Amino acid sequence: MTGALILIVVGLVALAVGGELLVRGAVGIAEKLGMSTLFTGLVIVGAATSMPEMVASVQAVMSGSPEIAWGNIVGSNIANSLLILGGAAVIAPIMLAGIGRRDSVVALAMTLILWAIAWREVGSPFIGVALLVALIVYILWRYRHPPAQAEAEAEETATPPNFLLSLLFFAAGVAALVFGGNWLVTGAIAIASDLGVSEAVIGLTIVAVGTSLPELAASAVAAFRGHAELAIGNVLGSNIFNLLLIGGVTMTVSGQPLPGELLQYGWPIAAASALLLLLMCRFMPRIGRLFGLLMLGAFAANTALAFT
Repeated sequence: MTGALILIVVGLVALAVGGELLVRGAVGIAEKLGMSTLFTGLVIVGAATSMPEMVASVQAVMSGSPEIAWGNIVGSNIANSLLILGGAAVIAPIMLAGIGRRDSVVALAMTLILWAIAWREVGSPFIGVALLVALIVYILWRYRHPPAQAEAEAEETATPPNFLLSLLFFAAGVAALVFGGNWLVTGAIAIASDLGVSEAVIGLTIVAVGTSLPELAASAVAAFRGHAELAIGNVLGSNIFNLLLIGGVTMTVSGQPLPGELLQYGWPIAAASALLLLLMCRFMPRIGRLFGLLMLGAFAANTALAFT
């Protein structure tokens, strides 16, 4: 048990450091190659902050534990929507002003589609490929109609001063993510076995929160700098990449149906949190500290429910 806990802690640290290095390197490389700032902020940064989830999920599938992979995807979206956004709102109220209206619709729609796939108990590499194609369509759509907050997100990301340093940051980030994901999944599987807790629950909680650390760091920094409204764009973008990119890769590699255990509490909570984001983006002028505390309480309650 002690060895597994050490693996999890070391894995979480490696994922957090790797995610930060990958973001810095990816943005630096993209800018040196002449990509637009808006497109870089949406695609490069959005994909990079989802890499911990990607690595942990692929490592789980390769280890024969797709339940951890899907639990990680669902749990990360719940953590993004409730824990990270709620925590950012507690630090500083998030002014919405219509931010994320279209992206919140996409996030909810894809959550419902994957929930339906889980309910039908179907699995196929072709479904995974379809999800990846949907991601490409989304990226192209956003390239033609970039969100206003992407520019600000890119500005918030520290850029390495030269191309060589960008490459070094990127390579170091990838290495840290690969090793960190392997350690985290190995420790999580061991704890699940020792405690008699299902792998889906471990993925939904421990692994999901751990791989959401880059998003948590980005949202906290935005709030501390007085730009807490950027957190909503970070959360929505990460949720969409989790569903389409990581879900697509996981389904393509495993080809297995989504874990039925997540139908009880995982997907319903993910859909409810996605709906909450849509309603907030549509009708709320801001997310205040009190509402942020309520979101944190909802996340804590969901975590307790998962273990019971």
